Amino acid sequence: MYSNSHFFPHVPTYHHDYYRMPNDIQLVTDIQKAINAEYSAIHCYEKLAKMAPTNVEKQKIFEIQKDEKRHLDEFSKIHTNLTGKNPSYQITEECPDQYKAGIEFAFNDEQEAVDFYLDIADKAADPLIKERFRRAAADEQNHAVWFLYFIHQNQNNHSNRQTQNYGAQGALNASTLTIPQMLTYALQDEYLAQARYDDILRNFGNIRTFAQIKEAELRHINALLPLFQRYQVPLPSNESQSFVTTPESIKAAYAAGVKGEKENISMYERFLTLNIPNDVRIVFSQLRNASLNHLAAFERGLARV
Repeated sequence: MYSNSHFFPHVPTYHHDYYRMPNDIQLVTDIQKAINAEYSAIHCYEKLAKMAPTNVEKQKIFEIQKDEKRHLDEFSKIHTNLTGKNPSYQITEECPDQYKAGIEFAFNDEQEAVDFYLDIADKAADPLIKERFRRAAADEQNHAVWFLYFIHQNQNNHSNRQTQNYGAQGALNASTLTIPQMLTYALQDEYLAQARYDDILRNFGNIRTFAQIKEAELRHINALLPLFQRYQVPLPSNESQSFVTTPESIKAAYAAGVKGEKENISMYERFLTLNIPNDVRIVFSQLRNASLNHLAAFERGLARV
């Protein structure tokens, strides 16, 4: 996790004259502290991104990490040009092992960084150093806002509440169902299944069962699309990525597959109890039967791991 090989910035060997100034030990000490803070944050955000409950949060944390890598590179160059020596890189703050604690830690850390970087900017005589640290402080304030947003999302279980009205869960929770609603819930759930299995393949490698079922979900989607046109139902937007949570292990991935397919089957079985047109019934029956096969494949996989 804390391998140094990926995050050391490129530090040039040349020195710019406009950085040359009387030796300020406190300024150099503060910049080294800032370097260690950025280095620690880069590793922590790698860890948090892997634990993020949704792909939206994961990608945003990686964007924040990209800013921190830029800060590390800029601070390292400043340090080298001030001292003629490369800085050291140390993890000075350990990242929590739980996501909720991690984002709370990150929020507090970003807030502290804002004040610290503005203090460095005030102390520095060189205008370029002032500009670099003031810009970094603005970035850190923006990061803090994002982590505060993630904290609220986590506290409110926002994604879990939304899924109650999305896909199979939405269909199973609905008090009444029309043809447009059934088609919409069905397509949402097929979107969700494909996104779920795509996430598993991305995080755990090319597992054959998931790869094959992901391709099958695409066929399910293609089977549903003509019904939308025939019954003049607007296509729902694909928001499935917002509801995907990366499992902790391959075993958990198979368990998620079992749960998802069971919900999918229950949805189609509910649809089939209703008075629906024959062409819709045929498609729903085919998709229910295919999901039964998927469920059996996931249950076999779960038994193996």
